[in-house]
Order: sequence, then structure tokens, then C-alpha cells
Amino acid sequence: MANVKNAEKKIRQISKVTKANQQLKSTVKNSIRRTDQAVASGNKEEAEKQLRLAIKSLDNAKSKGLVHKNKVDREKSRLTLKVNNMETK
Repeated sequence: MANVKNAEKKIRQISKVTKANQQLKSTVKNSIRRTDQAVASGNKEEAEKQLRLAIKSLDNAKSKGLVHKNKVDREKSRLTLKVNNMETK
């Protein structure tokens, strides 16, 4: 444990930021999962709605530096392809 006052404050700050980062990462994962579920159920409107939310959360995580930009672009591309290919099936 910290012995100095400023070290104790830094520990509090880090835990606060860590919690916020975990919540944002969880939001990203859940939005991707919901989009995949909507695609699997065959509901095109719901899939498009969830895709918009997933893209928004991915971009938010990218802007905060939680997820690498290449990973964000890859995920957005894969999700978009899944939603766009729903019509052909």
C-alpha cells in the first residue's frame, strides 16, 4: 500500500479510470454481441440498428485509446459485411 499522500491519490485516480475503461470495453463487446445475435435471428432492421450502436461504441473506444484503430476498422468491416449479406440469404 502507498505510504505517501500523493501516491494514495494516484491509486484512487487509477482505479476510477480503470473502472471507466472496463465499462466502455464491456459496452463495445456487448454491442458487437447484440449485432451478431440480430444477424443470426435474421431481423434486418434490428441488425442495422445494432450495427449503428456497435460502430458508435467502437469509435468511442478508439478515440479514448482503449482499442487499436486497426482492430476497430476490422470489427466494423466484418459487422457491416454480415449485416449487408443478410439480404442474399
